[in-house]
Amino acid sequence: MENAKKPSCKAHCLILSYPAQGHINPLLQFSKRLEQRGIKFTLVTTRFIVKTLHTASSSTSIALETISDGYDDGGINQAESISAYLERFWEVGPQTLSELVEKMNGLDSICPIDCIVYDSFLPWALHVAKKFGLFAASFLTQSCAVDSIYYHVQRGLLKLPLNDDEILLPGLPPLKPHDTPSFVYDMESYPAIFPMVVTSQFGNIHEANWVLCNTFYELEKEVVDWLAKLFSLSTVGPTIPSMYLDKQLENDKDYGFSIFNPNSEVCMKWVNDRPKGSVVYVSFGSLAALGAEQMEELAWGLKASDKHFLWVVREFEEAKLPKNFVEETAEKGLVLSWCPQLDVLAHEAIGCFVTHCGWNSTLEALSLGVPMVAMPCWTDQSTNAKYIMDVWKMGLKAPADEKGIVKQKAIQDSILEILEGEKGKEIKKNAAKWKKLARKAMGEGGSSDKNIDEFVATLVNSKSCASK
Repeated sequence: MENAKKPSCKAHCLILSYPAQGHINPLLQFSKRLEQRGIKFTLVTTRFIVKTLHTASSSTSIALETISDGYDDGGINQAESISAYLERFWEVGPQTLSELVEKMNGLDSICPIDCIVYDSFLPWALHVAKKFGLFAASFLTQSCAVDSIYYHVQRGLLKLPLNDDEILLPGLPPLKPHDTPSFVYDMESYPAIFPMVVTSQFGNIHEANWVLCNTFYELEKEVVDWLAKLFSLSTVGPTIPSMYLDKQLENDKDYGFSIFNPNSEVCMKWVNDRPKGSVVYVSFGSLAALGAEQMEELAWGLKASDKHFLWVVREFEEAKLPKNFVEETAEKGLVLSWCPQLDVLAHEAIGCFVTHCGWNSTLEALSLGVPMVAMPCWTDQSTNAKYIMDVWKMGLKAPADEKGIVKQKAIQDSILEILEGEKGKEIKKNAAKWKKLARKAMGEGGSSDKNIDEFVATLVNSKSCASK
């Protein structure tokens, strides 16, 4: 009789994220979709990263727990190297995650953990789930195209180092070596990260009960179909706040947590005063850092375009701006250390988005129908840029010189082509098409909406079977 008094929940998911903004955001948005369907969730990331997060009012009710990466006072910045950080994280993470599950599934637990949805960058979470007899779902935060390339490398189906031959993989367009992620076409560029991103995240993926991907079926149907033959893959994106998509989740206007504190009032007031489609928004995300030469070329390219621009330049990069640039361009431009990106991209004044085209930023632009000028820096961005220009045809990749620098003329030409050129008209038409398809995918009865329903039904069923 005592158990009968306890409130019940359909199921409880522990949502484990790698400690970076571009990983926390999609996992948290997916969690909100689970909560809408009666699934309780608890978001988990590292102790240090939680100390750095700014919390929006909408996230005050989110259950948040932490594990250790071995550097609770300084995160990756405290480690001697990235390889030392990851090695320590891989030692301490599974141990502290196990301790967290034990604590949350104690004898007095009202709604114990039934499932771990884990960031695919942290594949050791699968072993923890199996240890406790929990349902396990791997969550891929990058595109299926990129995931497929990594999978082929991990399985030895794409041999490294690459030669100059055209790369032909199932479900993908023909690729040149530089269309693949930087970890693939330049193996030595980030040797410490290669094992995590390429090798380990796909090493045990077949053992997961479910594999979820932050994309939508219509965007990558050929490669989704191919990967779905290998493991239990479901597309559940784009994972951006519901207000900008289907509006099914009430008051879901932001991601909830931010490593940076946006200067929202100044930013939005400035944008509000600009004509429709007249502003070039420039942002390279939370991790990418441009070299001094590239910053200078970008600055003069923006000035030469003679268009209104809003440029996010983080504080530690301000010194790379040309001398007096901010003052000389004050009539046309605004430079800020951070902006509320979704609000900006959704504004009718924005005509194009100059970006490194990280996957989250790409999905945001797709979902809001904003044409892109792609200037990829590293990781998956070169593949995203290939799709933006040649597959989805909703943007241009600004060509780089032999040193990898995109010159001011290339930046100026790309901006003007999108805002004023004939090709820009087709790009805008395609951007509107993808916006419509993204909303349809997450809307009621859409491809991603159905996949989330199916995941929940399977999870609830697995819980009821386990309790019998």
